[in-house]
Amino acid sequence: MTTSGPTQTFMRRRYTTMARFYDLLSAEGPVYRAGRLLGIPRLRLGPGSHVVDIGCGTGLNLPLLRDAVGPEGHVTGLDASGDMLRVARDKVGPGGGVTLVEMDATLLADPGARGPVAGPPADGILFTYSLSLMTPWELAWTGALALAGPGARVVVVDMAPPTGKARVLAPLARLACAAGGSDIEASPWTALARDCVDVSSESARGGHIQVWSGTWPGRPS
Repeated sequence: MTTSGPTQTFMRRRYTTMARFYDLLSAEGPVYRAGRLLGIPRLRLGPGSHVVDIGCGTGLNLPLLRDAVGPEGHVTGLDASGDMLRVARDKVGPGGGVTLVEMDATLLADPGARGPVAGPPADGILFTYSLSLMTPWELAWTGALALAGPGARVVVVDMAPPTGKARVLAPLARLACAAGGSDIEASPWTALARDCVDVSSESARGGHIQVWSGTWPGRPS
């Protein structure tokens, strides 16, 4: 898929419109922040680490990631919406250690398109409520792994229909995902389970929030 595709163009326009109000409308505090707080520690970042936040949106992860890598580390935030990135830039302020890149993550699968994020292999790759937005998400996944060094930690936080007693909230969960353009049935963490080792998972909010993590072993030589 290219940035000129109709689906991606529609999504970019949607998030351009939502950018200024996204944090207020996203149910971040009562629902979705739980996934960030569960997922980011699973990256096992330390001082001097380099982490790439793919689909960083308005930058809700960025202060947490910058704290995790310390002043000697680096955070790269990538998003297809320049308007979302402008909000993210306000969150991180003028301090160093964070680079924001406007780019369609599905293009990372093309080696010739990775120039804006070229650099040393990443120690951590993070997708937070973003992989299920991407079409096709498999391209974004493949491209993301190309940025990771052997032994890098990879975390996918995404959404699924609630289960058990929380099943009564499934219509609300589906509505929230539809409003944001996510595919609640995508289950993109299946790629992590397939391609990584040391895989573990947990869930929150009645199974609606899925947090999967693993270690990228590197590509076979």
